Amino acid sequence: MDDALIIGGTRFIGRHLVDELLDAEYDVTLFNRGTRENPFADHNRVDHYTGDRTSGAALKEANEAVEPDLVVDCVAYYPGEVKLAVEAFEDVEAYVYVSSGAVYEPDVIPKREGETPLEPCSGEQAVDDSHESYGPRKAEGDRIVFEAAENGVNAMSVRPTIVYGPHDYTGRYQYWVDRISEYDRVLVPGDGTNIHHLVSVYNTVRAIRAVGENGTPGEAYNAGDHRVLTLQDLLEETAEAVGTDPEFVEVNDRELATAGLESTEFPLYNPDVHVLSTAKLADIGWEPLSPREAIERTVAWSGEPERDPGPDRETEEQVLDSL
Repeated sequence: MDDALIIGGTRFIGRHLVDELLDAEYDVTLFNRGTRENPFADHNRVDHYTGDRTSGAALKEANEAVEPDLVVDCVAYYPGEVKLAVEAFEDVEAYVYVSSGAVYEPDVIPKREGETPLEPCSGEQAVDDSHESYGPRKAEGDRIVFEAAENGVNAMSVRPTIVYGPHDYTGRYQYWVDRISEYDRVLVPGDGTNIHHLVSVYNTVRAIRAVGENGTPGEAYNAGDHRVLTLQDLLEETAEAVGTDPEFVEVNDRELATAGLESTEFPLYNPDVHVLSTAKLADIGWEPLSPREAIERTVAWSGEPERDPGPDRETEEQVLDSL
């Protein structure tokens, strides 16, 4: 493959994907509305095609103009958008839909492709924009990809779990980097042993390229860091990368309630264990970075995320002072 079209490409996963594909000698075209700053505007191997991804006609026009070998859909959040894309790019060598680890029904450890049931998606959920419908919407997108493959489209799916790394606009991991960098005492919900499988953006884009080049049409591939970290492991690795040695203060729900807080308000905390099997991805040549290297690269980023999740420091200190 020589030419790649990325639907999206300027914010987080897409931005890193451009670098990954350029390193692999692709020429890249970004397809988006052009409403965000393009970090690759001056790059001689990155073009931009302006269009609305919710328009089937615009997608088909982009396909005809660019003639891509590989299409990666980073910003399909509704099943209808996936349906438009697989129709518009039915003739490409590979269409890769960026789905999510949230597609699976809960209470299975680990979650495996083709084995763990997917979330159902009602007609109402398919057009809803709430957080609660995100997993069902992505799951329905997967089912559209599978159906398209049955009809001869070279469509595949990648299911990353929560992604962290430079340019992450959600601020979820950056919350912990900031606390560890700035304070001697860091409030940790629970006992630190909760597990929500994460994946670095570097491993995510490596997964996307591996699936685009070596994946099987009609298949989905989980993407998560090769080593699964507990929350405490993540914080300790982060502290080592930052170069600080804070005290991690573990607190239960009763102690948090003294300041009106709940454990689930803390980014990356999940009371339910969430782990994805990545064996299928490894079988097609995926070579992930270690969490340590990915974390070191992430904490070195000096940018600011768009969002600021988690409790404010003043409220956290109310809990710390009460202990």
